[in-house]
Amino acid sequence: MLKNLDKKARREIQDKAILVTGAAGTIGEALADRLLQFKPRVLRLLDHNEEEVFYLGSKYKGNKAVRVLLGDIRDRDRMVRAVHNIDVIYHAAALKHVGIGEYNPFEVVKTNLIALQGLIECAIDENVGKFIFTSSDKAVNPTNVMGGSKFVGERLVTAGNAMRGRSRTILCSTRFGNVLGSSGSVVPVFRKQVEAGGPLTITRADMTRFFMTTDESVDLLLAAACATLGGELFVPKMHAVKLSDLAECMIEIFSKGKKVKSVEVGLQAGEKHYEELISEHETARCVETRQLLIVMPYLHDFTFTAAGRDMAKLSAEQYPDNPRPVSGGYSSKDAKPLSKAQVKKMLLRELAKGRV
Repeated sequence: MLKNLDKKARREIQDKAILVTGAAGTIGEALADRLLQFKPRVLRLLDHNEEEVFYLGSKYKGNKAVRVLLGDIRDRDRMVRAVHNIDVIYHAAALKHVGIGEYNPFEVVKTNLIALQGLIECAIDENVGKFIFTSSDKAVNPTNVMGGSKFVGERLVTAGNAMRGRSRTILCSTRFGNVLGSSGSVVPVFRKQVEAGGPLTITRADMTRFFMTTDESVDLLLAAACATLGGELFVPKMHAVKLSDLAECMIEIFSKGKKVKSVEVGLQAGEKHYEELISEHETARCVETRQLLIVMPYLHDFTFTAAGRDMAKLSAEQYPDNPRPVSGGYSSKDAKPLSKAQVKKMLLRELAKGRV
């Protein structure tokens, strides 16, 4: 995501106290593994899933830097304790499933918005150095509750920079696509359906989505922590994939030569035909490098200083890798999708790592 990313990340992480929320999830655990390579002084891993917290404790048993915490981000008192003396927060805990969110919108609000606001306030009160939020491409022109909560969540994070007072806290957001093989995502669902003999259920064969690997997700979080000046959105240039190609590749890889049917079931509640990385109104304040889009914050409504800079004078030159104004919009509808051979290669590479 950035040139010399590991070198830059080491400066951000080494001898620092780090908190990862949602640490038992696919991204949280992969991030923890990577962070430990940079030798943090303390790495606190928080999740509310008791069973998964037990497995995290077993995995990192004997590592004196790791503290595995059981707790819910909705619990303000627990978060105050978790955030105490922390330098960097990676906030990956969220309710992320579109369909579940449509049926349980109040729960999404409690976790993705009210708990987020509480954690932002805890970070500011405890003078945390940096706060990195994980959002979603579904926040762009949202059509569902989960996407809407991430849209508002991004605004809360940016606003945190303006209301922090004398705190040193710098807050920014990262915008994820579909993470290949993450728990509950389409790839493990497809695999289970194929291994059960089918049918493999496709929303629409011509539907397109943006995909990223787990390693790319971790790179994004590290890059954001290294590059942020406060209030930005960091968005990776992801791979567009046709759902029909993904389905055919999954059948080829996991069917063991048996014939498996695919069935179209149509768009579900809240789903879009395609995804977008940035919205049309964000392009005017977006710059790009070879791998990364950086959406700078709105500054006409309020101004703030960050890292000693007047954010009203923010410009592309202040970010690494010489970004330039964005050349166009990024939509999976218009982007050239990966070929079927490329999709299969990507799946096999992730399978070899145990991530599919």
